[in-house]
Amino acid sequence: MQRRQVLAIAVPGALMLARSAWAHHGWSSFDQQRPLYLEGKAVQVVWRNPHAELTLERPPNLQLPADLAQRPVPAQASPVDGPALLQAARLPTRNDRRWTIELAPLTRLQAWGMPPIAEGTDVAVLGFTFTGEKGDPVLRAEYVWVGGKAYGLRSSPA
Repeated sequence: MQRRQVLAIAVPGALMLARSAWAHHGWSSFDQQRPLYLEGKAVQVVWRNPHAELTLERPPNLQLPADLAQRPVPAQASPVDGPALLQAARLPTRNDRRWTIELAPLTRLQAWGMPPIAEGTDVAVLGFTFTGEKGDPVLRAEYVWVGGKAYGLRSSPA
């Protein structure tokens, strides 16, 4: 194979791998000291690994629910202080109408018994975004409420 042919194959492949590696990041990229609350409609859903995700369209007049700090959350296998996160929850300071919500891998969603989310479904999420809310409007979900039921996403059910 000539050098140009090798480059024509290798460069696009390397770019795709780099994008995949960036898209699948751990919890360390997110500001876990500042839990954020969002709710709205799922307008696009991708139910696949490395993790499911959805695009959430938030309403223009979003407010923290009065009962948020009292909502029950399920226990997770990882040490997560759910009540403290609910108590500390804030709305994002940025006003993006659409947010990408990163969910867990499909095996974990199945362990929780979480059904696939359909487009048009009302969803509430507590999670974390990038430090300083910089970059794209992305929220890594810690808890998701669908149909009035809460699901923990950091680890398996306790």
